[in-house]
Amino acid sequence: MRQLYLGDTIPDFEQDSSIGPIRFHAWAGDAWVVLFSHPADFTPVCTTELGLTGRLQAEFDRRNVKAIALSVDDAASHRAWIKDIEATQHTVVGFPIIADQDRKVASLYQMIHAGESTTVTVRTVFIIDPAKKLRLTLTYPLNVGRNFDEILRVIDALQLADAHTVATPGNWQPGDEVVIPPSIQDEAEIRAKFPKGYRAERPYLRLTPHPGR
Repeated sequence: MRQLYLGDTIPDFEQDSSIGPIRFHAWAGDAWVVLFSHPADFTPVCTTELGLTGRLQAEFDRRNVKAIALSVDDAASHRAWIKDIEATQHTVVGFPIIADQDRKVASLYQMIHAGESTTVTVRTVFIIDPAKKLRLTLTYPLNVGRNFDEILRVIDALQLADAHTVATPGNWQPGDEVVIPPSIQDEAEIRAKFPKGYRAERPYLRLTPHPGR
């Protein structure tokens, strides 16, 4: 199986889930997608992560993002686990969990890392844009929970970069200055794209106020 690289069109698949069978590309539609894998149902770290995802539903909706989880347990197990998640995390799981008993999706997306486990998935995150292109991957070990603030921050950065042809500096947060890419050199184009002006720390390091704010 060829490794997935940033910019690749992500593989389509059909698999059962907590809400019934899903054809992934059709389910995604024209939204951004956060696909994230879990080692197993009824596990403590996963329970907290799915609870966080449920509580962030409004934030995902505001960004036109659909969340979808995956583990190698079956759909009936997922539905039973969702009751525990909602009871203990005080939220609603309003997104599907893929049932990947045959590891079909885990194999397509290289979610099983033999150095961690030969049977369950590591904590992988895939951020996918509306064109079904892979834009970011994050991979955590089995015993470390994900930072969902970082996932939202990256989505904000990607969407801003797409809309305004900018890059974001280290530790960027929404509202901070952004970087004018070195590929943009024409001053007339710079003035048109960035009417608030810019400051040049170096010829290759030009910073401009957050576009649209």
